[in-house]
Amino acid sequence: MARLSTAGQSAALSKELADFLIEFSIGLHKNAIYPPGHPLLQGTSAELSRRLEALLKDRQTLSLGVARHQLIIEGVATEENNPVLRELASRLHRHHLGAVKFTQGISEDELIHMLATVSVDSGRLPRPLGMEGPEVLAQWAHIRLFPMTFQQLQLLDEAPSDTPEDPDDQIRAAGAGNRSAQLWIGLARAALVKQLGDKVSDDDAESVDPKLVAKAIEETKRDTAYDQVVVGYMLQIAEELKGKSGKESAALKKRVSSLLGTLTPEARKRILEMGGNMRQRKKFVADAAQGMAADAVMALVRDAAETSGQAISHSMVRMLNKMAANAESESDRVRTQADGALREQVQQLIAGWELEDPNPDGYRVALEKLSARQARFTNVDNLYPIEPERLIEMGLEIETLGDQMWRSADMLAGRGEIVPLLNMLDAAKSSWMREAIWRHIATPTRLRELLTTDPFPMAALSRLVPQMGIGAAEPLLDAMDEATDDKTNERYIELLQLVGPVAGPVILDRLPGLRWSLVRPLLALLGRNPEWNSGYDPAQWLTHPDALVRREALRQQLRAPETRELAIVRALADADEATLRLGLGAAMTNCPRDAAAMLRVRAEDETINEDLRALGVRALASHRAADTAAWLAERVVRTSKLLKRPTLASKSPVMLAALEGLATHWRNDKTAKDAIALAASSNDPEIRGAIATRGSAT
Repeated sequence: MARLSTAGQSAALSKELADFLIEFSIGLHKNAIYPPGHPLLQGTSAELSRRLEALLKDRQTLSLGVARHQLIIEGVATEENNPVLRELASRLHRHHLGAVKFTQGISEDELIHMLATVSVDSGRLPRPLGMEGPEVLAQWAHIRLFPMTFQQLQLLDEAPSDTPEDPDDQIRAAGAGNRSAQLWIGLARAALVKQLGDKVSDDDAESVDPKLVAKAIEETKRDTAYDQVVVGYMLQIAEELKGKSGKESAALKKRVSSLLGTLTPEARKRILEMGGNMRQRKKFVADAAQGMAADAVMALVRDAAETSGQAISHSMVRMLNKMAANAESESDRVRTQADGALREQVQQLIAGWELEDPNPDGYRVALEKLSARQARFTNVDNLYPIEPERLIEMGLEIETLGDQMWRSADMLAGRGEIVPLLNMLDAAKSSWMREAIWRHIATPTRLRELLTTDPFPMAALSRLVPQMGIGAAEPLLDAMDEATDDKTNERYIELLQLVGPVAGPVILDRLPGLRWSLVRPLLALLGRNPEWNSGYDPAQWLTHPDALVRREALRQQLRAPETRELAIVRALADADEATLRLGLGAAMTNCPRDAAAMLRVRAEDETINEDLRALGVRALASHRAADTAAWLAERVVRTSKLLKRPTLASKSPVMLAALEGLATHWRNDKTAKDAIALAASSNDPEIRGAIATRGSAT
């Protein structure tokens, strides 16, 4: 899990930091389920200590900020849909922790104690760790836990019965059950408090004033822990405002919009830079665009574009500013339509930020004309009542393109009649027109619309996706991430197969952030297409926390002669029984030396399930070592002390497996012959059956 960002974007989390976060999450999880002193805990703390030591060689400190479902580290926010890191963020957030800071010189003993402290579920403690004092949060020499607001988060227990009219009063009067109030007061405290132990009163009106909060953020010199807690609250507030309504949300919207409007562009860019890579920055701005005031949205869009290296033409800016101005109109109709249009245009603009310049010359001219017109809201469907099918047929026949052709194509696709449109394109005589219309309809936006259509338009998608090529990969992966059933995801896998080799790098880049249930089928897709040459290596997934993912990676390594032996050994060492059985099945033919050594030890371990031990003996029998036959015979034949002659050992699954192995692989060996002869003379049909149908082997 070396990368948590999309390919080609500059703010990517390094492999070392990503591995450290994963190891930190695993360490807390193991400490939560294993008792102190367990051997697995020692190995975990040692590995985490090694990774921290390597990271702190090049930096004095390493700070980890906490949002509700994300972590912020060195200016990058982790993906919310990464299950391992989401669980780590949630665990720390439930403890009301806003940041964790590591400094050079940290010892393994400090790590062990810190992991044991934080791994305890917050519900089992008298109160969360973030509500404790310095004696708990700063008890280690080189590790510091910061509370969510750099002091205890204390809100009123109940909201007053009478709700004030003024939004400022609403914020102060909201109780602990009001998440909007919690988030704002938390952000205000995080911004205003400079060090652990300072007090900020909820009753002080100035303590929650947006301008005062903005001033505190402006004047505070860059401090990683401080910045990351502030950014964590901003991410949560943007998500909270998305699609929410009501007086409390309106009050929060007013305050945050005022805060963003008061901040200088440099301060806003600082927040956006701490928000992570372009993908996460787009999500933050997209969430803000749905919930914040129009002027705050415009400020964020401009700064986010500059921070991400994106171009917005002057005409587009003028048009958006005009929409923002109309969003404050006295007319309810104009205000509603302008506000909706502004937010829709911002969403479309952000979606196109993969392009170097989303405003080609022709589009720029169109925008110039749009920005110069008065706002008019008309129903374009009434302007062109002609049937779209007839108009497209005519346009293809006379080889003429124009607005009516584009609009007709959009109408057909919007009505779910894209297959007839594709049929008309296939029958078109003009190749240039066919390609032009294909470019118009084969877009990521169109694909996303079709993927949500019911019934699922597989026939149309199987023709659209190959035309789109790499442009179809991201929408398909996004749809997989949102799907709730395996059958739908199987269809998405089929469509990704149609994308071809260019899908490989995109899939690899997205894998670390996807749900575990999606990783296995995508690994299987990459494994079925080695000719894609995407740089995929199943070995990197052999240590994944999910057993299904590890099993799929092992299956692929078992199929390759050069990695078969190592894969068998890894499978035999896996804690998952199904994976262990997979390795045993592969070892039934030509068992590797290292695997044979492991199986000999396990055959004597009576704490292991006897059926598994028997399977291991059958696999071990195929190992072509000189002493294998003798080792198997020792489990079949015993020398009677009384009669001084060899006899069969007591029947057991292991004894029968050893006898079967001798008959299958070592029938011509002298030691094996003696054991087989004794078995042949036995009165037990099961013992005779173990040798009756086995083929001979050297």
